[in-house]
Amino acid sequence: MTSKSFAFVSLGCPKNLVDSERMLGKLAQDGYSLTPDADGADVVVINTCGFIEPARQESLGVIREMLALKEQGRVGAVVVAGCLAERKKDDLLEEVPGVDHIVGVFGREEIAHVLNRAIARQSAVESLSESNVELGRIGPKAEGRLPTVAEQRSLFRPAPVRALEDTARLRITPRHYAYLKISEGCDRLCTFCAIPGMRGKHVTKPIEEVLREARELAEDGVRELIVVAQDTTYYGLDLYGKVRLAELLRKLNDVEGLEWIRILYAYPIHFTDELIQTLAETPKIVPYLDMPLQHINDRLLKRMQRRVNRAETEDLLSRLRHAIPQLALRTTFIVGFPGETEAEFEELCGFVRDSRFERVGVFPYSLEPGTPAERLPDRVPEEIQQARRDRLMELQQDIAFAWTRQQVGKECEVIVDSPDPEVPGHFLARSHADAPDIDCVVRLKGKGIRGGDLVRARVTGADGYDLAARALRVR
Repeated sequence: MTSKSFAFVSLGCPKNLVDSERMLGKLAQDGYSLTPDADGADVVVINTCGFIEPARQESLGVIREMLALKEQGRVGAVVVAGCLAERKKDDLLEEVPGVDHIVGVFGREEIAHVLNRAIARQSAVESLSESNVELGRIGPKAEGRLPTVAEQRSLFRPAPVRALEDTARLRITPRHYAYLKISEGCDRLCTFCAIPGMRGKHVTKPIEEVLREARELAEDGVRELIVVAQDTTYYGLDLYGKVRLAELLRKLNDVEGLEWIRILYAYPIHFTDELIQTLAETPKIVPYLDMPLQHINDRLLKRMQRRVNRAETEDLLSRLRHAIPQLALRTTFIVGFPGETEAEFEELCGFVRDSRFERVGVFPYSLEPGTPAERLPDRVPEEIQQARRDRLMELQQDIAFAWTRQQVGKECEVIVDSPDPEVPGHFLARSHADAPDIDCVVRLKGKGIRGGDLVRARVTGADGYDLAARALRVR
């Protein structure tokens, strides 16, 4: 029997990447053979992002590219999965006709079943005869009529009452690091955000399951474990009646084989003294924290429904800096939120200037259909949004460049990702201040170094956001 070939495109955030790796694992178990090139594949799967408009346009662009290959006979079938599929559901078929199946976020466990049907459809008669409809349809039998195209080609499941397991993943990250999703969904209901509508309410993954997945990843060679969720600090509240992130992190610290534990998406509430102490004292937790703040003005925070104010935020930052002297803080801000005045933007600039964040991302407000903020008055013109974004990033650039210059001459530990493709004898590595893909790199010079090595290095230079370093020893 000939192996069925498939290509896979994964878009979006690390949480989506975990879903992609789970689907890849399911397909490998079902006998599918992954090909690096869509051209010639029996089927292409696109795991999409639907978070904001630029991400949606990127996803639609990839879908149309794959459909063009299908029309030329170079791809058998096109299956669209993930957040864009969940958000648009059957309307997506009208926007990109020719897609063979769409699979919602929680339909991922049946991805092999969907691909089997998609390939069978392509080898069958193309007209919608009765037998062909039955061949391609997923879901309950329509009584007394032929199913609609949407019924025929869609697979959606309700949000689970417990988090889906993420074991048996075919990982697409380098072998030495992996993302570990500890919960699904979000209860925050920020007015600008559509994620709860795509991913559902927050559902904590039990501690025992998280540890089982962490051990599996460690046994597969993972040295850096990157903890992700829509909201990591909320972990445990729905399942156990209290937040239990600190306890989970201490248990992850005991997993043999892991060396670094990095935490992303930690919202600025539910930061208990226990959690701060755990971050400061747990040996494998790197002094890095990703904490999306979005703004600092109290009126706008209330309008965003962030449930935190400036005084509380500044107190938390002070406590974290005091407890973890080497802490690298990453945050994100939204500028141009409806009603944001010039004075409120200036307040945000002053806060960023004073806080000296090591890493900052700034995004113009994206109007998201179906969110409460869509109905807010006083929208800020796009040109003003972009100007504010550029100005805040210029301010932050000076802060970030000053931080890199301060590192010159210091020793630090870095994890090696790969050889530097531009400079022979050099490697691309990351320090504690650098999460994969979103932060900066350390260009490391040394011999006898491989991807995944932890290297003690001396910083020899600063190049904008990036560092140059010389390897001292490998461990």
